Amino acid sequence: MKLALYACCVGPALAFVARPPASSTSTGARATSTQLDARKPLIAGNWKENPCTVQEAEALASEVAEATKQAGDVGVVVIPPYPFLVPVQNAASGALMIGGQNCYFEEKGAYTGAVSTAMLSSVGCTYVLCGHSERRTVFRNDDNAINRKLRAVLDHNMMPILCIGESKEEYDAGLNKAVCAIQLSKDLKGVTGEEMKRIVVAYEPVWAIGTGLTATPEIAQSVHDYIRGYLAKMYSREVADEVIIQYGGSVTPDSVDALMAMPDIDGALVGGASLDGAKFGRIINYKKA
Repeated sequence: MKLALYACCVGPALAFVARPPASSTSTGARATSTQLDARKPLIAGNWKENPCTVQEAEALASEVAEATKQAGDVGVVVIPPYPFLVPVQNAASGALMIGGQNCYFEEKGAYTGAVSTAMLSSVGCTYVLCGHSERRTVFRNDDNAINRKLRAVLDHNMMPILCIGESKEEYDAGLNKAVCAIQLSKDLKGVTGEEMKRIVVAYEPVWAIGTGLTATPEIAQSVHDYIRGYLAKMYSREVADEVIIQYGGSVTPDSVDALMAMPDIDGALVGGASLDGAKFGRIINYKKA
């Protein structure tokens, strides 16, 4: 799928954004309030390579599970390192969903260190991260590999959380929306409209991950709105209005309320703050507008 880049003026700066591909099934109508309310918020905690011991992981899971009792109608996922998946699930006593931080697209074979989607599914994973910026940059996963991983997750009846977002240099150049469009077009290759309804998109500006910087709610909303519009062009407005789009990038108890008040922000993918039970509990129990 080819993307056409065109220039448009945004304030004093010249920004380049990607023109979504034409689709005969898309409509220009925005979602009704009923459709918006149908998107159940999803808060996910990506523990990355933390904590150090299984005992710490179990204690954190228990604390987060306790915090969900007051959360209302919010889905909560914790995404621990592979060795802790089963202990965390047991410690959570059914109060939390669990996810895998990554996967390999081959089902089995001589791939030392790899973890397949069949393995993740067999231990109870509901979600799997695909395309996190650290996998893209540190481990050099390209869009073709991410697409194959996403396909494998869908084929094993789990839900991918597709992470997309721009670097600081790309943001400064006004290319944030163009980068998101290119990643969506490549990473969703071969995905049908029905399958798209099972995919969560996480917009994570790379410059805001682990830096303490957070896009303002207005900036985040602008990109989320663009992503939803792009998905409407790729598939249909109906499909786009059902997709949960999370924001990720140094989400904290101080920033979550304003972010979640935005109409196209349906949840958060939380890094560092998810390792503190009290902080993550406050994020889960964000104050609704």
